[in-house]
Amino acid sequence: MRETTHPHDGFFMQKSLFGEQEPLFEKPLIKSGTPVEPLVAEAELMALADALPAHLRLGTSSWNYPGWNGLVWDGEYTANHLSRQGLTAYSQHPLFRTVSIDRSFYRPLNVAQFAEHASQVGPDFRFVVKAPSLVTDALVRDESGRGMRANATFLNAAEAVQKFVEPALEGLGSKLGALVFQISPLPGQLLMRMPEMINRLHRLLKAIPDLRSIAPDGVVAVEVRDPQWLVPQFVQALRDAGATYCMGLHPKMPPIAEQLPILRALWPGPLVCRWNLNALHGAYGYEEARDLYLPFNRMVDPDLETRSALVRVIAGTAGAGQNVYVTLSNKAEGSAPLSIIELARAIRLNVQGIGNK
Repeated sequence: MRETTHPHDGFFMQKSLFGEQEPLFEKPLIKSGTPVEPLVAEAELMALADALPAHLRLGTSSWNYPGWNGLVWDGEYTANHLSRQGLTAYSQHPLFRTVSIDRSFYRPLNVAQFAEHASQVGPDFRFVVKAPSLVTDALVRDESGRGMRANATFLNAAEAVQKFVEPALEGLGSKLGALVFQISPLPGQLLMRMPEMINRLHRLLKAIPDLRSIAPDGVVAVEVRDPQWLVPQFVQALRDAGATYCMGLHPKMPPIAEQLPILRALWPGPLVCRWNLNALHGAYGYEEARDLYLPFNRMVDPDLETRSALVRVIAGTAGAGQNVYVTLSNKAEGSAPLSIIELARAIRLNVQGIGNK
């Protein structure tokens, strides 16, 4: 049965996270030149943030969602306005200490664009950044996502460093958290050549300069969408290059318990996790999830099993003093901000339980 907390039904909207509702028509759309106002955090959220491990950073995938009014924003803003000017307000949410820059997957960003993002957040904020499909997708695709031809720059080390690593490192500086190479699903003929694919990935990772002199918390992570990658050769390639595995919570991948052996083989080290899509929708259910969950202001499909398993991994990693970066999509449970609140509450209970033993 679906849970539908925090509804914006009819002509009403949520005034605050825990407050009453008010008529939607009383708040007209705010013009694009107006600064984005953050929602004033409830005392419960402030206390919750203080109770979390210092090495843990939670955040969302992107931030340009008008439906987060009453959850993150105090006002009605367009997606374009939020994309350009919403990051500062986003970063003032007490639970948001990171964010995933996803648009870099579709087109590489330059130094100035990364620097603009960095200028909008405080010194403790860290960015998770997706590498461009230019180097992470084996196919060149049309606007519908259909593969048209082989991508000549797939896993090309020089392109990855020049078009992604160097601009992100220079622009974000010490605010760089994780560079994520999300390898798109491979065509069948390449799945038959996994040793070659892993060798190519290894060469790319070895070409990446050490991040730590500029970004002390920086880490390179690899997320995959085919379980065929999860073999000992893949682990060895990551370890030899000083990279880590990005645990991708997506229907195309096994559940957390079956991905943990990769993390254990790379231990000790940071945790990078991206909770992308609820398993209810299947491997190709992004559009279904989007249409069902819009405007992303309520929990629709709580995934308690995944949340519980993720909490244990987070607590164990952060408790050992390792950095943790976890970003959640609206398509995980319906509303990324509400998912983060529930995840944070569960982490606090886990941490308190350990302390009481």
